[in-house]
Parts: sequence; C-alpha cells; structure tokens
Amino acid sequence: MNVLVPLLVAIPLIAAATALVLGKRRRPQILVSVVALLAVTVISAILLVLVDRDGPAVVYVGGWEPPWGIVLVVDRLSAIMVLVSALMLLGVLLFAVGQGLLDGHAETPVSIFHPTYLVLSAGLFNAFIAGDLFNMYVGFEMLLSASYVLLTLGGTGARIRVGITYIIVSLVSSLLFLSAIALIYGATGTVTLALIAERLPNLPGDVQLILGLLLLLAFSVKAAVFPLSFWLPDSYPTAPAPVTAVFAGLLTKVGVYAILRTQTLFYPDHEFSVALMVVAGLTMVVGILGALAQADIKRLLSFTLVSHIGYMLFGIAIGTPLAIAATIFYVVHHITVQTTLFLCAGLIERVGGTTSLSRLGGLLKAAPVVAVLFFLGALNLGGIPPFSGFLGKVALFQSGIADPDPLIWVLVAAGAATSLLTLYALARTWNMAFWRPRKDVRDYNSATLAALQEDPEDEGTVLTKTVSPLMVGTTTAMLLLTLSLTVFAGPIFAFTERAAANIVEPSTYIDAVFPNGTP
Repeated sequence: MNVLVPLLVAIPLIAAATALVLGKRRRPQILVSVVALLAVTVISAILLVLVDRDGPAVVYVGGWEPPWGIVLVVDRLSAIMVLVSALMLLGVLLFAVGQGLLDGHAETPVSIFHPTYLVLSAGLFNAFIAGDLFNMYVGFEMLLSASYVLLTLGGTGARIRVGITYIIVSLVSSLLFLSAIALIYGATGTVTLALIAERLPNLPGDVQLILGLLLLLAFSVKAAVFPLSFWLPDSYPTAPAPVTAVFAGLLTKVGVYAILRTQTLFYPDHEFSVALMVVAGLTMVVGILGALAQADIKRLLSFTLVSHIGYMLFGIAIGTPLAIAATIFYVVHHITVQTTLFLCAGLIERVGGTTSLSRLGGLLKAAPVVAVLFFLGALNLGGIPPFSGFLGKVALFQSGIADPDPLIWVLVAAGAATSLLTLYALARTWNMAFWRPRKDVRDYNSATLAALQEDPEDEGTVLTKTVSPLMVGTTTAMLLLTLSLTVFAGPIFAFTERAAANIVEPSTYIDAVFPNGTP
C-alpha cells in the first residue's frame, strides 16, 4: 500500500515534464494528461479502500524518518480529498479538451496548459498528503505558480490585471505561512505535524496563541474567508471556463483542508472556536449578500463560493465528531457541485454568448440540456431536499443545535438564511437566463437589473460559440457525480464519521507516523 502514496505526486510531475517535452503535439499531450490523471484517480480509489480498512499509510521519503526526513501520510481525510480532487481534475481536463477541439486551443494552448495543469494537480495532491508543514508549503507554492499561469492564459488585459492582484495576495499569504513555519520550528524544533501536535501543548499559552493565529491567517487567505476573500470574485471569473471551474472547486478547499488538519491536530481543545464561529457567520452572510448584488453568472457563483466556505468553518469551529464528519461531507459536496456549476456557466457563455444576465434569455428553448444541468446543480447548491447540499447542511445544523451555546444557534439561523438566499439568487439566475423569453431581454437600464452589478470587465459583446458533445457529456457526468452523493449519502457519511473519529483524536495521527513512539 505504501508504495502507491508517492505516485500521487510523482505521476503528475512526470506527466508534466513529458507534456512539456512534447511541445505543441496536441494529441500526445492530451493522451499523457488524461492517462496521468486517470492513473491517479485509480490509485487514490485503491488507497481510500485500503486506508479505510487497514489504517493510515505512512511513507518516509528516501527512508529518512522524521524529524530529519519528509513524511507523507494518507489517512481517511487525505484519501477522500485526493480522490474527489482527482475526479474533478480529470473531468475539467476532458471539458477543456472538448473546448480546445472547437476553438483550436486559443483559450487553453496545449504547450502551456497541459504541463501547468499537471503541476497544479501535483501541488494539490502534495498538499493533501504532506505530513509536515514545509512540504505542505511546497504544495501551496506549486499551486501558486501553476494557478498564476492558468489564470493569465490568453494574456488579455483583464486577466493580467487580476492575475497581479491574485499573485500579490497569494504571496502575502505564503509569506505569512512561511513565517509561521519558521516560528513553529523555532519553538518546537520540528515541522513534522505529528511532532508539533505532541510538543505544542508544552509551550506557553501566549506562544501557542500567536502560532495558531498566524497559521489561521495564512490559511484563511487561501480559503477566501471573510474579510480576506476580496480577491476571489474578481479573479476567478476572468479565467477560461475550465480554469475557473477547477479554481472554484478545489483551490479554496486546500485552505479549508489545512485549517481542518491543523486545528484538530494542534488545538484539539478548540481554542479558536469562538473566533472561527464569528468569521464563519460573517463569511456566510457577506458572501451571499454579495451574490445577490451580481448580474453576471460567474461573479454570482464566485460570491456563493465564498459564502459556503462559512459552512465548513462552522463545522470546524464546533469540533465534535459529528460536526467534523458533516464538514468533510460538505467539503466533498461543495467541490463537486461548485465545479459542475462553473462548467455549466462555461456552457452558458458559449450558447448565450455572455454570462451577463442583462443580455441572456430564452436559453431553455435554445439549450434545454444546459438548462437542466444548471437547474439541478442550483437546487443542490441551494440545499433543496433530498440533494447532498441539504443533507450536509442538516448534519452541520444538527451538530450545532446539540450545544446550548447561543452563538451556535445564531450561526445555525445564519446558515439557514444563507441557504434560502442562495436558492433565491440561483433561481433568479435560472429564470432570467433560461425561462425569460429572448424577446423580453432589455438593455442595461432594465429596471429589473438596475440595482445589480455588471462585470466591470464585460465589454457588452455577445459572441455565441458551438458546444461540443464532449463538453456537455463531461458536465453531465460531473452532475451525475454530484447526484451520486445523494444516492450514496449513507455510506459516504459513514466513511466521514470514521474519518472524523480519527481526526478529533490527535494520538491516532501521531501513532501512525511514530508507531514506536516519538523521538
């Protein structure tokens, strides 16, 4: 089993180098990329089964044991994150291939897109299986460098402009993370997660507080937590549709994963629970209020992405086994549904020529399949029964109302209101883009849209494009995957409960890394 763990990172990196050598040879590059991500998907599925049965898989890279060497750890949480990420990356890649076959790869040039996309994938997987803070930092930096290239593909003024903002924010976050790593190493003498978890409680309380706040601040920027989420709504919508989809589905979840891992491992007594609850409530409310003010589908979805990060922070703040299990389930749900909705937005942009609600209409008749895909995804994200969005929210709320803390009850109410407002925003979007007859579409001064914000980069043009069967088929498959979370919610939630049982007890992780005791 252990031999499979390094392959999660090695295969995408080898494939990236191969794709780079292939240059502009489109078909071989596509083949290499698809085979690599398919292989990682299969390996991650095998690891998930084995880890669930036999316990965490731990690999000492090069045979060097920590604290001197790099350790890779795949437990139930890491395994499910890697599997879901691999599925999303593979699906988005196929969507990009379908788009490239029609557009000649103008938006995703093969000589750049495929190697960079595979480096992004390797960075994601490395961050999820890293057993030490510095290796996690390396994964984050791989993500940063690759995401900046993908964000600015095409070299348009708008993409370069938001790319500069994105990289400045990311570099500040990385600097905070690196500073936290240096201070933690100075205080504990290690960057290995298991050793930090054992040694941190022996430090003075104020030192523990400062180290924890630095980590939270760095990861909160990555996760787009309010008020550190200002960069996201302007950055994601400008990228090509496949890039936007993978960013929205996965990149912020790396930050959420890092918060979940470090908070449960380093601070099992929930020292930051109140602060996390306050930030979670603000993230939910401010994010959805921003979505309600948008007249562009991609910007609206970007704001809903921010708001739903609040649900995940809420579960982490509560910290009980049920809350952690619900959080993991909700992270899996949100990765799949948010990626699917952004792919739907890409389809809408092609068939409607724009994502601006002021110029869309009649798409139910023009593109009924796209209408159904977006409608079902919207219901899921909005939390309508019996979809996985509803199940995840109910589980989070149940874990909260078991505690008599008034702050938790306020957050439950905020979460319920956010869910209703999400449904309203998406229903309004579907009504205007699909249900409204084309002849009723008016100009920018329409009274219906007067209070909404247009995309500042929107030039007002409408340019429809053909949609390939591969793009529609891939989006449909992604939607079916989101629906499968509802069909198999019982077994999946049972798995997340087993994962949570390990996570809330730091000794489980420590014993897996050091079966013979810590040095």
